Amino acid sequence: MEFTREIYWNIGGGAGTLVPMYLLTIMAVAVFVRGFWLRIKVYRQGQPLSRIDDPGSRTVELVRNALGQVKVLRGKGPGSLHSLFFWSFFLLFIGTCLIVVQADFADPIFGVRFLKGSFYKLFSVVLDLAGLLALVMMLGLFVRRYLVRPAGLETKKDDALMHGLLFAILMSGFVLEGARMAVTELGTPLAAWSPVGLVFAKALSGIGEPSLRTLHTLTWWGHFALVIGFIVAIPFTKFRHIFTTSANYFFADRGPKGAMATIDLEDEEAESFGAAQVADLTWKDIFDADACIECKRCQDRCPAHATDKPLSPMKVVNQIGETAFSDPEGSLIETVSKDALWSCTTCRACQEICPASIEHVNKILEMRRNLVLMGGEFPGQEVMSSVDHTEVNGNPLGMGYASRSDWAQELGVKSLAEDTEFDVLYFVGCYASFDKRNIAVAKSFIKLCDAAGVKVGILGKEEKCCGEPLRKLGNEYLYQTLAAENIELIKGYGVTKVVTTCPHCFNTLAKDYRDLGFEPEVEHYTVFIERLLKKGRLAVNSESFACTYHDSCYIGRYNNIFAAPRNLIRAAGGIIAEMAKSEKENFCCGAGGGRILAEEQLGSRISVKRVGMAAETHAPTLVSNCPFCLTMFEDGVKGADLEEALAPRDIAEILAERL
Repeated sequence: MEFTREIYWNIGGGAGTLVPMYLLTIMAVAVFVRGFWLRIKVYRQGQPLSRIDDPGSRTVELVRNALGQVKVLRGKGPGSLHSLFFWSFFLLFIGTCLIVVQADFADPIFGVRFLKGSFYKLFSVVLDLAGLLALVMMLGLFVRRYLVRPAGLETKKDDALMHGLLFAILMSGFVLEGARMAVTELGTPLAAWSPVGLVFAKALSGIGEPSLRTLHTLTWWGHFALVIGFIVAIPFTKFRHIFTTSANYFFADRGPKGAMATIDLEDEEAESFGAAQVADLTWKDIFDADACIECKRCQDRCPAHATDKPLSPMKVVNQIGETAFSDPEGSLIETVSKDALWSCTTCRACQEICPASIEHVNKILEMRRNLVLMGGEFPGQEVMSSVDHTEVNGNPLGMGYASRSDWAQELGVKSLAEDTEFDVLYFVGCYASFDKRNIAVAKSFIKLCDAAGVKVGILGKEEKCCGEPLRKLGNEYLYQTLAAENIELIKGYGVTKVVTTCPHCFNTLAKDYRDLGFEPEVEHYTVFIERLLKKGRLAVNSESFACTYHDSCYIGRYNNIFAAPRNLIRAAGGIIAEMAKSEKENFCCGAGGGRILAEEQLGSRISVKRVGMAAETHAPTLVSNCPFCLTMFEDGVKGADLEEALAPRDIAEILAERL
C-alpha cells in the first residue's frame, strides 16, 4: 500500500468546503490586520526612532531569538516549557502549511503530491509527537500559572483564553485524526506512524462508522473555527506577543549598551524635556508594552523590588502601554509614581534577562529627566545638596575643589598642568579623590602603575565630576555642563588614553561622552592592569586567600567585563567562592542610578541584602572594583552586623599589597 492519506477525507475538497473556508480565512486575516493597524496608530503617538539600520544583523537576531528561543531559554523551567511548546506548535503550523500547499495548489493545479511514501511517514510521526509534546507543555504551563503560581505572576482573562483556545485546538486536532484513522487506518501499517492518533482511533473505534463520520465532520469544522478564532484573537490578546516580541528582536537597540540619548538643551522649539506623557517617549517605548509577556523575570531580578520598594520594571512597562491606549494625555509620572521612579538603581538586570528585548531603564530615566528639568524635583534634600555642591566645587561630596589631588602628593603624581609627559591619564573620580576609604584604592592603582613603569598623569583640581550620578537622577543640564568642561580640558592636553578605577566614570567617558565629541580610548583599571600582568610588565606575589567577588553592574552587565577582575584576584592568590547571584545575574549594590547620593528611605537596604549574599559563601573578604560598591558594602556590613565576618576590599588594594 502507498503511505499517504486523503487530505479532505469525509469533508470533500470541492467548492462547498473551500469557498467558505477561504472566505472565513480572508475575513479573519482582515480582522487580524486591522487589529494591528489600530495598535500601530497608538505606537505612532511616540517620538520617531530609527531601528532599521543594519537589517541583515537585525534579521539574524530575530531568527536566532524567535525561532531559536535563545533569550526565552535563559529562564530555566518555564522558559523550557515555553520553548518546547513553541517549537512543537511551529512544527504543527509548518505541517498545516504543507497540507494546504498540496491539497489546494500543488495537486489540483500541477498534479504534484509530495505527502506520500517515506516523507509522509516522517511527516505523520513528527506532527503526532509535536502535538503530544505541545499538550504536555501546555499542561506544565497551566499548572505553573493556576496551581503553583509563583508570587508576583499576574493572571488575567487573556491567560485563560490563551490556555483554553490552544488546548482546544490541539485536542480537537487529535480527535479529528482519531475519527479518520478509526475508519481508514486501523489495522494497517500506516497507523503505526501516527502513534497518538492511533490511541484516539482505538478509543473511538467502537462507535461505528456513521457516527465516526459525523464526529469527524463536526470536529473538522469546529477545529477550523477554533483556528479562525485564534487568528482573530492575536492582535487583541497576549497572543500578539508572537509577532510583537519577534519584531522587538529586530528593533533591539544595537548601540553601546546602556548609553543614554543626549538631548539638545538648546533646542528652542522644545517645549519640555524628558517624558511626562506617552507622546514624550519613543514609539519603541510604547511598542515594548505590547511585546511584554508579563513573565516577571525583570521583576524577580530587580534589587529595588527585592527590597520592598515600589518598583516593578514589568509594571512600569505595562503602565506605559495602558496609558498609551486608554489615557494618552494622562500623566505618566503620576501613573508610575515618583517613588517607583526614584527607586531604580539602573543596574540593568531587568533588560539583561528580558526574553522580549524590552528596554526598561531609559523609560525611567526619561521620566526622571522631566521631574528634574521641568519640575526641579529630586528624591530628597540630600540630593539637592549634592547638586549644589557639584555646581560650586565640581563634586557632589561638598569638598573644596582645590583639595582634589591632595591624596596624590605623597606619591609624586603630577597633574597635567604640572607635567605633560605621561603614558595614561588617570580620571580619578570624586570618591577616589575625596573619600578616605576610596583614596586607598587610588593610591594602590598608582603603586601598581609605578611598579609596571607606567607614568600616570591626573587632572588634579581641574577635574570635575563626570556627571553620571546626577545625569541618572535626571539633571541632564548639570551633566552636560560638567562633561563639556572635562572634555575640553582633556582635549587641551592631547590625551589619547584614559584609565578609571570607577565603573561609572568608565561607562560615562567610554560611551556617553562620545556624543559630546570625546575621542580618547577609555579603559577600566582591571582590564588595564590585567594586560600589564600578561605582558610581564607587572608582577605580583601570589598569597592564598579566600574571598567572594561582586560584579559591579557597570563593569559586568553594562560592559561584559567578567574575566579580567577574576583573573586579577586569582593572580593575587584569591580563591573565589561565587555568590548565588554573580556575573550577568549579579545583584546590585544599590548605588547606581545616582542612588549613591540619595538616602534609602523605602523598604530595606539593598547593600545589606547583598552583603548577606556574600556572607552565605563564608568567605571573609568581599572583593569589588567600584568605589560606589565599596562605599555601599562598608555601610552594608555595619547594617547587617557583619563587620567581624566580612571585609570589603578593592582588587587594586589586594594587588598593591602583593608587589
